[in-house]
Amino acid sequence: MPFETQAGLAVAVEAPDMWQRIKANLASRMTPQAYQNWVMRTELESQDNGSLRVLVPDEVTKDFLEQEYSDEVRGSIRELDLPVRSVVYLTSTGRVTISDNSSAEPVFASASGQLNPRFRFENFVVGSCNQFAHAAARAVASFPSRSYNPLFLYGGVGMGKTHLMHAIGRALLEGYPGMRVVYTSSERFMNEMVACLRANRMPSFHRHYRSADVLLVDDVQILGGKERMQEEFFHTFNELYDHQKQIVISSDAAPKATSGLVERLRSRFEWGLMVDLQPPDLETKMAILDKKAEMEGVTLPEDVRIHIATKTKSNVRELEGALVKLIAYSSVTNTPITLSMAQQVLKYLIPGSERRITMESVIRTVADHFQLQPTQLKQKSNTHAIAYPRQIAMYLIKELTQSSLPEIGRVFGGKHHTTVLHSVQKIDGLRQKDPDLNRLIHKLMDSIH
Repeated sequence: MPFETQAGLAVAVEAPDMWQRIKANLASRMTPQAYQNWVMRTELESQDNGSLRVLVPDEVTKDFLEQEYSDEVRGSIRELDLPVRSVVYLTSTGRVTISDNSSAEPVFASASGQLNPRFRFENFVVGSCNQFAHAAARAVASFPSRSYNPLFLYGGVGMGKTHLMHAIGRALLEGYPGMRVVYTSSERFMNEMVACLRANRMPSFHRHYRSADVLLVDDVQILGGKERMQEEFFHTFNELYDHQKQIVISSDAAPKATSGLVERLRSRFEWGLMVDLQPPDLETKMAILDKKAEMEGVTLPEDVRIHIATKTKSNVRELEGALVKLIAYSSVTNTPITLSMAQQVLKYLIPGSERRITMESVIRTVADHFQLQPTQLKQKSNTHAIAYPRQIAMYLIKELTQSSLPEIGRVFGGKHHTTVLHSVQKIDGLRQKDPDLNRLIHKLMDSIH
């Protein structure tokens, strides 16, 4: 049945397309992890008179979409100008909500349903930034519980932690069909626990998680500061570890750097192998682009590869997003991918990519990170609390601007150009040996504006 658009034209819009369009819009509004957890596995059941009936895999997903993402769904409907008045979520098991006093078991999402089939070891690009993490993940997938238990993967957003987690899960499901693999994000773990507490079904929750042969937990930093959740996870961890079950955990920071984490949980995370994933260098970024383009059946010109790799930040997810945007533009316009097209498309894709970085913007960003005033970095002080951030600022200015050594020296209280050169060389040498400093340098580069 046709619907009336704002322009006054009757246009037929098929119901399935409406929810798919809403899902596509939500993918751009939500983090990839949140989209995968709560939206990806939903599907339209029916549409009737402006009301969408959407199937969701379990009660936790239903509650979370209703309570946490209703504004995003309404925003997508408005942005797409769809004739949708309401969205009703139904569980795919029974199509109805199970009452709190029901004796029915809660339904937990299966690992096979949550693991992204595209995240495999075969299409994970290995570089110096992630070689150790990849090797450790491979070892766990081949011989679970024999070594590296727990395996703790950490690194910034978009470094490939989730890819490796999913690759481990997929390899285990295929290599050990009888093995019980449980994958969850910390957010889903938390919400499933709340739902089971409300329904007085914690024994079911315990059975689900504590009977796993392998437990994969993504984004564990979300548990920081949530003592009741950490208490539950602590006992789950102990139960599995004592029975020599494999545990793999990912986080955006090392346990000691994760705020709000209770000491006894932090110490257990450090029992096994901790591996960090560093931001990819230029060569690795181009190799990632090649692999992604190959999967999409596209050949990238050399100048386009270099342009995308240099214009995106040190983030694999953003890198892949840039390529997807470029391929989509090429498909819609039916034109080949060229450097001029990439420059046009990525100019809008990456806000500020063409910005002019100044010495003052670098100084301000570094000062903010170290909780200093910009004027303090320019003072004639050689205390470590001032000198170290100042050396980092000098290094970044030299890397990101056209400023000469004497110009940099003048900004920092008249420092001699040889002093500036020494600072630049010192930080350059340290970041090659210190992964934490290297990660900080990338973080600062990405946040300068």
